[in-house]
Amino acid sequence: MSRHLLILLTALLLSACDMLGLGPDPRIAQKEADAKAIGGACRHGLRSIEDCYTLNKGVNKASIYAGWLEMDAYMRENKLEGLRPEITPPAAATAASAPRAEEVIEETKPKSKPAAH
Repeated sequence: MSRHLLILLTALLLSACDMLGLGPDPRIAQKEADAKAIGGACRHGLRSIEDCYTLNKGVNKASIYAGWLEMDAYMRENKLEGLRPEITPPAAATAASAPRAEEVIEETKPKSKPAAH
């Protein structure tokens, strides 16, 4: 009888671990949910998974991929079309305004002097 009581008491004590704050950190779950939302938004925005990783450095890639796949399945199932993003990513915007390599080479070349006759 005491053995059953001890097992029941131990199980009861262990079940209260979440109430003491010993459970998983809610910030981790929130970061994973955010990463899944980013992946889903990338898929809906017709971005490749590689572009999504590049635009969101420091975010858990596995969660981004899970969100991307989930949105892909949802879009295929419901025959939805994605939406092209209207805002260019910061890297593309700076690349578009940066001078091309040919322009830089032309600016750095010394001007040739006409030959005297």
